[in-house]
Amino acid sequence: QVQLVESGGGLVQAGGSLRLSCAAPGRTFSTCAMGWFRQAPGKEREFVASISWSGGSTYYEDSVKGRFTISRDNADNTVYLQMNSLKPEDTAVYYCAADQNDIVVVTRPTDWGQGTQVTVSS
Repeated sequence: QVQLVESGGGLVQAGGSLRLSCAAPGRTFSTCAMGWFRQAPGKEREFVASISWSGGSTYYEDSVKGRFTISRDNADNTVYLQMNSLKPEDTAVYYCAADQNDIVVVTRPTDWGQGTQVTVSS
């Protein structure tokens, strides 16, 4: 298993930006697809974005397209989620995930981080 550690969450006003980071201390996930998921209170965890092992392919949930950007730096074993034009409905706990069985897109995560809270005020 790959241990993932998220950071960068916080409180921001609507229209603002946050950048989430996901690191794997002491491990490498350069051959895995990586992704971000989120879970709002009372709702199921949902897919947000995914990136292939090389960073050449990215995938987004419809509601975040054009506002969020996923990227990765395999040399630093870090995945990022840049979130712009944030809306109150983006409020959730955001989780980083790895899929060690897929190099293109996260379909069935094999590893999860502990989550980081993002709160967007109106």
